Amino acid sequence: MDLSGYLARCGLVAILRGIRPEEAIPVTAALEAGGLAIVEVPLNSPDPMRSIAALAAEFGDRLLIGAGTVMSEAQVAEIATAGGRLIVTPHADARVVRAAKRHGLLAIPGCFTPAEAFAMLEAGADALKLFPAEGASPAMLRAMRAVLPPETMVLPVGGIDASNMAAWRKAGAAGFGIGSAIYKPGDTAAAVRAKAVALVAADGAR
Repeated sequence: MDLSGYLARCGLVAILRGIRPEEAIPVTAALEAGGLAIVEVPLNSPDPMRSIAALAAEFGDRLLIGAGTVMSEAQVAEIATAGGRLIVTPHADARVVRAAKRHGLLAIPGCFTPAEAFAMLEAGADALKLFPAEGASPAMLRAMRAVLPPETMVLPVGGIDASNMAAWRKAGAAGFGIGSAIYKPGDTAAAVRAKAVALVAADGAR
């Protein structure tokens, strides 16, 4: 399944920043039960490659498992070895995008300006991460989408919760990266599932 297929199932990407390996499987099971299809383990989490490997082995046939805060080509290779299939960056780095494509991985690089957006698409990005979204606005996304290729998928990330998803969707967002609104270190699996269900319902009510 390509990225658009996973986003069609659910437009929310769970960002599990700070997740520990022993929590990764029960929390991701809760996310799956809540309706999510894409899970990202940021590399500034404890022992992230162990978490990614565990999640890829347990859920890789059903969910898109990947890594966030990816900063280098070497990290892309490690993620591929661990079984991750998605690379998400906080910044516009064509080298990381090209490395992802060489390894057969999906890439959602960060960008904030039209110049960065077009550069990432040229490098082979599968979608764009508008980051930090709390520093932008739905009006900014609408303006960017007016000049981007119409098929471009843009996912705002940063400060996204149930209160603002509808406005971003109306501006053309293809989905969202959701961090603290869906998972914070220490959350129980039950709490994560409840938040996931509420966020999926809020996005579906647009």
